[in-house]
Amino acid sequence: MAQRGADTIHYRKVYYFGGTGLSIPLGKTKNALTTKFFTGSMGLDISLKNPKYYLLPTLYMMSFGYDEIEKDPAYNRQLTNGRATMYTLSLAGGIRRQMNRLNTYAYAGPGAALNSEPRANDNAQTQAVDIEYKYSISPAFKLGIGSDYKFKGFFLGFEIGYMRNFKKIQGNPVHVMTMMVGLKSDITKISDKVVDVISGN
Repeated sequence: MAQRGADTIHYRKVYYFGGTGLSIPLGKTKNALTTKFFTGSMGLDISLKNPKYYLLPTLYMMSFGYDEIEKDPAYNRQLTNGRATMYTLSLAGGIRRQMNRLNTYAYAGPGAALNSEPRANDNAQTQAVDIEYKYSISPAFKLGIGSDYKFKGFFLGFEIGYMRNFKKIQGNPVHVMTMMVGLKSDITKISDKVVDVISGN
């Protein structure tokens, strides 16, 4: 049996994980954004030489309800009840503790966000409303805490996190809480084969 606090599960391991959950706007962010189903995530859990520490490159796909508070002069309609998305790539590092099959962890790190905001225009020829999307890129920061439990062949986990997107949406700062549940599986053999192919071994 594994000793309490000694990590025997993650030693020289690479895991793939995928999750789903909610992104909840906080504070003034709620003036423009509202919670929508669903938020998704996928990434890698890469153990370092000391498996207590790990790298966590992750892509988050966040969806929100959207109200256009500040009218865009390039469009002739002001949109409400739209949908905005953020694709955030986080390059975090973390620390964890193993207690038999249960693991607790925390992580933090910088990221970059691709933001998509809807706009509306009346089309006089078709008598319809055309929806377009404006895209922007901004720096971000992501942190979180969570736990997962090892079953035979996979982990089941839950985490709660916070994201700061350093772009204002409709004049409001962007602060988001994330709540995720997901699965994690061992892909160490696959990653080792990829390394062998790249290195020519």
